Amino acid sequence: MNLHGIRAIYRFEMARTFRTLTQSIASPVLSTSLYFVVFGAAIGSRMGAIDGVSYGAFIIPGLIMLSLLNESISNASFGIYMPKWSGTIYELLSAPVSYIEVVVGYVGAAATKSLILGLLILATARVFVPYEIAHPVWMLCFLVLTAVTFSLFGFIIGLWADDFQKLQVIPLMIVTPLTFLGGAFYSINMLPPVWQKITLFNPVVYLISGFRWSFYGVSDVNVGISVAAIVGFLLACLVAVWWIFRTGWKLKA
Repeated sequence: MNLHGIRAIYRFEMARTFRTLTQSIASPVLSTSLYFVVFGAAIGSRMGAIDGVSYGAFIIPGLIMLSLLNESISNASFGIYMPKWSGTIYELLSAPVSYIEVVVGYVGAAATKSLILGLLILATARVFVPYEIAHPVWMLCFLVLTAVTFSLFGFIIGLWADDFQKLQVIPLMIVTPLTFLGGAFYSINMLPPVWQKITLFNPVVYLISGFRWSFYGVSDVNVGISVAAIVGFLLACLVAVWWIFRTGWKLKA
């Protein structure tokens, strides 16, 4: 394992983040804070509790997950797309680093940024809404698993994209709508029975449900299924990355 290569890629990506703190960290935290102000403090105070949890506290896991998914994908996809766009990816491919080390460097940096962002949003939520974390270890596990998995997914998107517009297609048109429809602002048990069954085909439901369970001990689906869903998607992404580097798809064109 070439630790020097991994460290070089990781430090380069993290340095880019710290050069753009306003865009990378401050902007997502501020936009999520507006959700807490509107839905948590203003509207939440006029709504009843859901599963024994105040509405303002109930939406915290969903909002954190919304930011975590989008930022993980954006950070990883942009990080690997820029070398493709500038042509420096050929220098990376010819360097004495394996594809595993490349993936660890880029995905590790993207996941680290997302974890920092998620923890900052969690701390910011305390300003607007009181909440408790019933299972802090599990909460961190869900955070890390989700950040790594969707950073890996974003890495695949960055390899697939041919232009800057394609980097935003999946996050904006697929991931964000699935998150809003996946129980970020409500429990799926509030839906009619038919829609409850349809919603279970939304993979984001399992992420939000498991993450919310780590906070309040309540979930829409079994926690074991939530963990299995995340791990399954992680394995699928790993297989996809292995195939891309093995075949050179979108890398050698």
